[in-house]
Amino acid sequence: MATKIKLMRLGKMRAPYYRIVVADARTKRDGRSIETIGKYHPKHDPSVVEVNSERAQYWLGVGAQPTEAVAAIFRVTGDWQRFRGEPAPPPMLMAAPKPDKKAAFEAASRAAAGESDRTATTPRTARKTADKPAAPAAEAPVATADASTADALTADALTADALTADSLTAGAAGPEASVEPVTSAPTTSAPTTSAPTEE
Repeated sequence: MATKIKLMRLGKMRAPYYRIVVADARTKRDGRSIETIGKYHPKHDPSVVEVNSERAQYWLGVGAQPTEAVAAIFRVTGDWQRFRGEPAPPPMLMAAPKPDKKAAFEAASRAAAGESDRTATTPRTARKTADKPAAPAAEAPVATADASTADALTADALTADALTADSLTAGAAGPEASVEPVTSAPTTSAPTTSAPTEE
């Protein structure tokens, strides 16, 4: 059986791509193949050519005949020169890797917002713990009670100091004025009753 290494056409109209296949010489162009050993995309810039070099060397070694198009591809990849024992050709042009669309979008959005290049904001676990305000709320009433007690004590001390200052000035005014020392004691308010007036 005569075998050929040929191109199998796939794709759409005006957008073809090819598989490099080994097939019986009597089969159709896109018919049944024995093995696929590479691919060729001519519409890319530069063209995409991938060949399994080991399998290509095997099939060339057992007598498979490449078509003109496949022989041209093998000359570009260097497989034909290796089979014939000739020097290798210059390296093929390879397509540059495409930039990551997500990274480009994030960089553009940061530039639009006026931010510098930095990583993401708060991680998810830290955000969950930040949403729980239970601990600060428990401490707040205790602090308020302590503050009100301290304010009351400060107010009593200020009143006692004012009374002491008044008594000292009264004592300096004359010896006949008697001054009793004033001590501050908590005062309780008793209910007041008004007596009825008689007419």
